[in-house]
Amino acid sequence: MNLPESPIRNISDTARWVAIYRARETDRPDAVFRDPFARRLAGERGEQIATSIQFAEKNSWPFVARTWLIDRIITEQVRQAADMVINLAAGLDTRPYRMELPPSLQWIEVDLPEILAHKEEMLRNEKSVCALERVRLDLSNVSARRELFSELGRRAKRALVVAEGLLVYLTEEEVAALAQDLAAPAAFQHWIIDLASPALLRMLAKKMSAPLDQAGVPLKFAPQQGPDFFTQCGWKPQDIRSIIHAAAKLNRLSFFLRLIAKISSPQFQAMRPWSAVCLLAKL
Repeated sequence: MNLPESPIRNISDTARWVAIYRARETDRPDAVFRDPFARRLAGERGEQIATSIQFAEKNSWPFVARTWLIDRIITEQVRQAADMVINLAAGLDTRPYRMELPPSLQWIEVDLPEILAHKEEMLRNEKSVCALERVRLDLSNVSARRELFSELGRRAKRALVVAEGLLVYLTEEEVAALAQDLAAPAAFQHWIIDLASPALLRMLAKKMSAPLDQAGVPLKFAPQQGPDFFTQCGWKPQDIRSIIHAAAKLNRLSFFLRLIAKISSPQFQAMRPWSAVCLLAKL
């Protein structure tokens, strides 16, 4: 069967895709966050990718709710004395430019060279609100990431790790290994992730996985244990915030989905479509 060519060429294109949803939220008069750089970063290619994936076009609310939830948790953690934020697979995220953060906060972006070079070019005339550094690194390089984590651990007292939109592209073995590496530095105290249930992953596989599969970046990670998966790797779930319930609060759901949110539990259920932003704490 001949499938249309995937609009997504590689993993970095997913950052352009997601940036479009931040740009569209920013354009709303009732925006729950504003990212004035998102459309510039996403570019025409980001718009082309977004419009080609119809299921996501009709259901962009998870991207909005996820961004809003992570913004809130980062703000809370910084108020609780986090002195470093390590954003893994940072992509086209612009939180160091758009959020209210202390100038002394160390913000470390880690991602592939191509996407960080694009971001630097697009934002070359902008100034971050905190101490921003970019590290060009393929996180699948285990020895290099361990060396980086060790170095950053020596520089921080209370570091917060963020992995937004990353883990779903990894296998369970790869996630476990990354989690164990992050648990090693004593200063790495908290970790923000987003997580899907196996049922949701199966639904997404039917609705929108074709372009991702063709690009070699299939959706993989949705552990049967849910957030408890991480307890075997040195982390415990501390705060779990349902994405659909957040979207309902933000008035970003259709009438039908608002009804679903009302009758559904925010608790993890492997056999039902479920997603959440989770704050993990070091065991």
